[in-house]
Amino acid sequence: MLKIKVYSAVLVITLLTSFIIGCSEDVINPPVSSDINYNAAYVVNGGGNSISVIDIATNQVKRTISLSNIMWPHHINMNPAKTKVAIGVPLVDLSGGHGGHGSGMGKIAVLDAKTGSLLATKDIPHINHNAIFSPNGTEIWTSLSDAMGMVYVYNSSNLNLIDSIMVGNMPLEVTFSSDGTMAFVANSMSDNVTAIDAMNKTVMATIPVGMMPIGAWTGANNKMYVDNEMGQTISVINVATMTVEETVTLGFTPGMAAYNQQMNELWVTNEDAGRVEIFHRLNNEWHPKANVATGNGAHAISFSSDGITAYITNQLGGTVSVINVNTRTKISDITVGTKPNGILLRYPN
Repeated sequence: MLKIKVYSAVLVITLLTSFIIGCSEDVINPPVSSDINYNAAYVVNGGGNSISVIDIATNQVKRTISLSNIMWPHHINMNPAKTKVAIGVPLVDLSGGHGGHGSGMGKIAVLDAKTGSLLATKDIPHINHNAIFSPNGTEIWTSLSDAMGMVYVYNSSNLNLIDSIMVGNMPLEVTFSSDGTMAFVANSMSDNVTAIDAMNKTVMATIPVGMMPIGAWTGANNKMYVDNEMGQTISVINVATMTVEETVTLGFTPGMAAYNQQMNELWVTNEDAGRVEIFHRLNNEWHPKANVATGNGAHAISFSSDGITAYITNQLGGTVSVINVNTRTKISDITVGTKPNGILLRYPN
């Protein structure tokens, strides 16, 4: 009987040891990584308080990043090192248009671009539309949409305020020229754009444009393309002269404008018609050439690094349309979150 008990005890100990070792191995083995180490599109879902991460090799949503209690995030931007993204958070729904959204506080959110983890947030005194890294990545700029419009410049490492610049009435988007020397601020209720020396933080010019400018969108040809929402026009600013050199009549309310250097084309989203309108150069002027149906509430545009694929968010459709630029045909519609607006493409390598 004693031998049986000893053998039984040995058997129990052996089994327990095997079980413990097996469990230990399960714990030691790392979980499958959810890091964003692939070419991806980051889509901000304003109504879903989240970011849909699309693997652009497969055009499939690979991950959804919850922004928790960050309400109504809007536009997104990435630092030059591709390690961080900044989001402007107006805390109100802008899917019905950018004007007349009232007063209130805004916020900046900064995330790790690889892991998707929230690194920091900063409350600001008024609604803002975007938060954008300076060309060297050391600063984050945002505007305060108020009658006494201001641009705040923060240290990107700790979000401490380092400068403030007075601009026009109800400033919305802040953008930088392609050479990084100038910042441009669209003052929606002043019908003008403020040009700021990015290094010295001094106002260089106030440029009259159309009615209710939303953003001066950066063109690789050293031009800024200003979408005037109420005026239904695009004002083309020459960065070198800081003047409007051309006004493009649209006949529809623009959502956003984007210049495609590869094709020398201007793409403008038509939110009401749910499509993107394409303009080309003819006799040294922009003229309509084609359009491509996208989805309800077509909004932001982002081109692939080679310029041959366009990604367009459809705010009221809850999708991203993928467009072949050369053939002007839709490749697919990708279902994302509620009211997607801002989008950026990240190529980590």
